Amino acid sequence: MTILKLIRDCLDALLHPSARYDALTSARHRAFMAPRMLGSLAAFAAFPVYLATRGAPTPLEAAAFAWLIAPILLSWFLSRTGRYESAHVLSSLALTGFVMTVAITTGGIESFAAVWLIAVPFEASLSASRRVVAFAAALALSCAGALIVMGHLGVLPPLEAGAAGRGVFTAFGITSATLYAAVLAFGAESLSRTGTALLNVEEDRYRLLARNMSDVISRHRRNGAVEFISPAAESLLGTAVSRLLGHGLFDRVHVADRPAYLTALSDAARGGAVRSVEFRLRREVPRGRGPADFIWVEMRCRPLGQTLEKPEASDSEVVAVMRDVTDRKIQEQALDVARAAAEQADAAKSRFLATMSHELRTPLNAIIGFSEMIAQEDVLMINAVRRKEYAQLINDSGQHLLSVVNGILDMSKMESGNFEISPEPFAPHGALLGCCNLLALKARENGIDLVTRAPEDLPVVTGDPRAFKQIVLNLVSNALKFTERGGAVTVSAGVEGSRLVLRVADTGVGIAPDDLKRIGDPFFQAGKTYQRRHEGTGLGLSIVKSLVALHGGEMTVQSRIDEGTTVAVALPLAFTPVEQPSSNIATLVPGVRSGHPDKPRQVRKSA
Repeated sequence: MTILKLIRDCLDALLHPSARYDALTSARHRAFMAPRMLGSLAAFAAFPVYLATRGAPTPLEAAAFAWLIAPILLSWFLSRTGRYESAHVLSSLALTGFVMTVAITTGGIESFAAVWLIAVPFEASLSASRRVVAFAAALALSCAGALIVMGHLGVLPPLEAGAAGRGVFTAFGITSATLYAAVLAFGAESLSRTGTALLNVEEDRYRLLARNMSDVISRHRRNGAVEFISPAAESLLGTAVSRLLGHGLFDRVHVADRPAYLTALSDAARGGAVRSVEFRLRREVPRGRGPADFIWVEMRCRPLGQTLEKPEASDSEVVAVMRDVTDRKIQEQALDVARAAAEQADAAKSRFLATMSHELRTPLNAIIGFSEMIAQEDVLMINAVRRKEYAQLINDSGQHLLSVVNGILDMSKMESGNFEISPEPFAPHGALLGCCNLLALKARENGIDLVTRAPEDLPVVTGDPRAFKQIVLNLVSNALKFTERGGAVTVSAGVEGSRLVLRVADTGVGIAPDDLKRIGDPFFQAGKTYQRRHEGTGLGLSIVKSLVALHGGEMTVQSRIDEGTTVAVALPLAFTPVEQPSSNIATLVPGVRSGHPDKPRQVRKSA
């Protein structure tokens, strides 16, 4: 074993660098060099013994021993160039030349050396190249034909040995050729065994990668049919690989994503650049654990055979790598939601500044202006009546400014969760009439009929009476604000099941469907055409929305342009405080269907 290892180490040192990193290539190079170098060295070692026993060699024997340098030169050529096929071609030429030289001088086609022509193509078969084998076979046949022709033409030199001598040489030629053929056969078998072992190792390696990597590798035809898919698909999609072959994978692609899926495969099959596409795949779940769901995957595909060395390679088939990107898509959606929220917050800030610059500046200007006039009453000759009027205007402006500030503070408390609800039993009938009476004068001044329809037998409600009054006042004042002179506002209340339902309907300007989607946002006033025709901070319905949510109630809005708006608020008769109430506010857009065919779609509103 030590000698064999030493020989192997010497052969490895002679290998060309291009053959050292591929096990099969290095085995072939060793198989080429080993018999030639060892055989030549053994023959050279035996040459002195031959001279001692036979005496001076004949010219033919001297030529035969000289030829033994050729295998060593061939090994040196392969070691320096790494050109395996070229080395086999040169070896075939050298062997054929030697056989022809010996055969010509020893009887032509009947020579003992002629049988060695059979070994030429057999030796070339170790190259694993069809071109080299074809060349060697053609060369051997050509040489055999040439010997036959020369024998018939009588151009060969006469034989000096007798019949007995020719018999010995013939036996020697057949025996030596047989032994050489046996050596070649063992070499071919060894290379075949080495190739098979290496192939098994590579298969085990790639099988290990395919089974343990999370990415799915697949091979497709241009129409998307799967010819091969790695076992990782089973854990990704929850189904057997056999069910994904053919069009099984395509059937699991989301219908909306199938065009993009097929387009990417088709483009890659035509030899284009690497294609990348994201689509949804249906994943199976065990029975009883819910319906099948969809996951997002990213697929990168390229033409089969395309490499860095051959980027232009094209084939009708495509190799693809798929990976699960569901988590990334969820994060992207979360980022989109956060971006939209940030944009809404920025828009709300702009609306707040625009609204507050008007709502705060107007009463402050009035307060400052009229207070300065009162301070200069001697100069301006202001009488008592005018002074009282100015004082009243200052008071009205201060009250308006106070209501704006209180609305902002209340909204801030509600959004931060610090607005406290103090539930207690109260009579909704009296509270409702009291609020309507407070606004009756404003309705008469604006020429609007304010109608109240509330049964006297309304049951006692458990809730925050202050919040209830604020809801009524905001809804009614909001309706009066957006109702033109000659219109009407109707306030009604009733019990439906376990809830008290309050409805405020007006015949005002109405709200457009696009604005209904944003109703309830702070500082938003619907309708660009009438946005600044009506005073207000845009907090009316936002406060109502929050107060209703704090009571666990529901608010809906129906509206048509130039026909009016109806706001319905449903509050539980017996309110039970919860730590984190959830908002259940919706608006109804007439004529837009969603869910059930008879129910309108729900959207949002604000004053």
